[in-house]
Amino acid sequence: MCEHITPIKTKTRFVILMHPKEFRKTKNGTGHFTNLSLKNCEIFVGVDFTKHKEINEIIDNKDNNCFVLYPSEKSINLNKENIGNENKNTVLFLIDSTWPCSRAMLTASPNIDALKKVSFTHTKSSGFIFKEQPQEYCLSTMESALCVLELLNHHKIEEIPSQKLKEFLKPFHKMVEYQLQKNRNTHSYVEQMGEQ
Repeated sequence: MCEHITPIKTKTRFVILMHPKEFRKTKNGTGHFTNLSLKNCEIFVGVDFTKHKEINEIIDNKDNNCFVLYPSEKSINLNKENIGNENKNTVLFLIDSTWPCSRAMLTASPNIDALKKVSFTHTKSSGFIFKEQPQEYCLSTMESALCVLELLNHHKIEEIPSQKLKEFLKPFHKMVEYQLQKNRNTHSYVEQMGEQ
């Protein structure tokens, strides 16, 4: 899948907080794809980031304006509001986990939970068709990152060429195609075995 990745340079710094369960997965690592697809991005694996030295340095840096992508009643809706600040670096934390584990990570990490929360409104259904989503419009980490990039472009925080945005999900789509093919092959094999 990596051959389909074309890394995008962004002004925004992305920090992916990956749950250990996601880190151990290889078949559907959209957090890894997101990290490889964004030049200004890094991954930290864990659940409790309260005393994480590097993360706290990012949060405590007065030159940074930090947010976490997570829906809440008080979250900033990127469709309507601009989170850019000309005098500060925009840093966006992305949680790569299942929804229940994401909530547990925020509970375990009050330093992350205290950050201003960002969300967005969209009408896209996830292309992650071999993985059941808890709600119709729940997206994978990579799909969410694309929505954010599109909105950052809209607010002139980023200036990413539209063609690069169109190609952003290519490794994701290739991964889905690969998984569906594997599932079809397995299903066919099981049917053949059942006929013998």
